[in-house]
Amino acid sequence: MKLNRLLIAIFAGTQFVTGAFAADETTVNSDTDIGNLQQQIQDLDQKVRVLERQRENDQATAAAAVKKQPVLKLDQSGFGFSSADKNFSVGIHGVLQLDSRTFFQNANTAGKGDGFILRRARPIISGTVFHDFDYKFMPDFGGGSAQIQDAYVNYHFRPELQLEVGKFKTPVGLEYLQSTLNWSFNELSLASDLVPDRDLGVELHGDLFGGIVSYAAGIFNGVPDGANATSSGDFDNHQEFGGRLFFQPLKTSDIELLQGLGFGVSGTYGDENSASYNPSYKTDGQQTWFSYGGGTGGAVTTDGTHWRISPQAYYYYGPFGVLAEYVESSQKLKSGANTATLDNNAWEVSASWILTGEKNQYNNNVTPDNAFDPAKGHWGALGLFARYAQLNIDSDA
Repeated sequence: MKLNRLLIAIFAGTQFVTGAFAADETTVNSDTDIGNLQQQIQDLDQKVRVLERQRENDQATAAAAVKKQPVLKLDQSGFGFSSADKNFSVGIHGVLQLDSRTFFQNANTAGKGDGFILRRARPIISGTVFHDFDYKFMPDFGGGSAQIQDAYVNYHFRPELQLEVGKFKTPVGLEYLQSTLNWSFNELSLASDLVPDRDLGVELHGDLFGGIVSYAAGIFNGVPDGANATSSGDFDNHQEFGGRLFFQPLKTSDIELLQGLGFGVSGTYGDENSASYNPSYKTDGQQTWFSYGGGTGGAVTTDGTHWRISPQAYYYYGPFGVLAEYVESSQKLKSGANTATLDNNAWEVSASWILTGEKNQYNNNVTPDNAFDPAKGHWGALGLFARYAQLNIDSDA
């Protein structure tokens, strides 16, 4: 009996020891598996990190490639393309203006009577090179002839300091210096008969204090009157000085009622001696009403000092705008043995009201609140314009 109990005790102890050793072995295997699993997790995490970093690099590379690609656009301002950094650009757009003229009295219209005409047809190429150099080339095929209107390069070192070289508008007049698209009428006023047309020259110009003060000063070949007249272009070997100083003192004011006020003065001065002088002044219907013809003394030529001066002002508020300018042109002329210094003067006042309520500005196109789309009941912008002008020729003419 005691032997049986001893055998049972030995057997039970053996089982206990065997079970203990088995438990220890299981624990060791479990620790090994956990360690392997943790290592696998760490390996996978490292791979994920590597993939994420690679994806970030790929995205950065793709973004950098996009930034280097040229930019192409086509919208209401025209067609254009540029380098990704905008240092080089080309824009292509144009101006097309048609006119219909009807004369209510029978008169000698010299073949330019009633009918439709293509007043202006101007393809325009403009843009930037090397970031700081703007350029513009604009021929005109309207009016039955072809000529170059603008062909210049402008170096905009800073808004306050820019240098323009080529053929462009001389800095005289107020209505004339507006963009063609902003003129109240297809034809300029009589006051513009006495300001110089586009000319070849070099001009220093800029805007000071955020545009509160604008200036321009240049040297030009010199052209006869005027921007709205038929002239012979550059006509002697003497240069002409031209300049303009314009103020918008309340442009940055918090009072919107006063922001649209501007005023200034412009003018030219030169010494001219030409073989002929025959600018022709025209009406709004483009009929010549005055020109210097060859009288009893012979052909008319310039014979000395020519100066112009033009005080000017405008005011715009909301849909309303008014513009006024005065121009005086003094020119010494000669016909045979006769000489005279002729002082011609002109002035104009024009007013505009955008009936559909859009904002009216001096040199910004009226942008309709609703583009022209009759199918949707949108008729664009509608404006009312009026102008009164007068030009006086010196009686000594």
